[in-house]
Amino acid sequence: MITDINLLDLEKRYSYADYLTWQFQEKLELIKGKIFKMSPAPSTTHQRISRKLTGVMISAFKNHSCELFIAPFDVRLLDKKNSTLDKEIYTVVQPDLCVICDDAKIDERGAIGAPDLVIEILSPGNSNKEMKYKFDLYEEAGVLEYWIVNPADKTVFIYVLKENQFIGMHPLIEEDSMQSKLFPELDFKLESIFN
Repeated sequence: MITDINLLDLEKRYSYADYLTWQFQEKLELIKGKIFKMSPAPSTTHQRISRKLTGVMISAFKNHSCELFIAPFDVRLLDKKNSTLDKEIYTVVQPDLCVICDDAKIDERGAIGAPDLVIEILSPGNSNKEMKYKFDLYEEAGVLEYWIVNPADKTVFIYVLKENQFIGMHPLIEEDSMQSKLFPELDFKLESIFN
C-alpha cells in the first residue's frame, strides 16, 4: 500500500492493479498507464454547472434504463485487447458525468468499458487533458457521445462517434437549446446550466 504519491515514479507505466494499492490524498487519473494529477477541488462555477447538469439529466433519465453517474466514479477503459484483468487495464478516468446503458459494465468499483455518454466540464488546469488526451481516449474506447462544457465561454462542444471517429456537431452557445443525438429526451436550454 502506497500512501505518498511522491514515492511513485511518474515516468513508469502503471496498471489498475497498481492504482488500487494507492491510498493518498491527491486525486489522479491513469491514462494509458501514465499518472495525471487531477486539479484541486473544482471551482464554484464548475460545481454549479455540474449540479445543474445533474438535475437536467436526472429528470431526463427518470424512466430510462440507462444510469447516470457523477464524479468521483472510476471508469476503467479497455485497450484494444479488451482484457478485464486489473493488471492489464491502464486507463482509469473520472468523468464529471457519464451515462451507462449496459448493466454488465457496472460493478462495485465503478464501470469497466466505455460509457455511452461522457460529459467533461473544463476547469483551469485541466483543459489540455480534456481537449486532447481524453478526446482521443474516449474516441478509441468507443464512447458514443462526448460533451465538453466550457464554463469560461459558456459553450458546449458535442462529439458523436461515427465509424470509430468523433464527428463534431455545431458548437453551442449560452442562448442555444441543446439536444443529445444519442438521447433525444435530453433536451434543454443551455442558459439553464450557465446562469
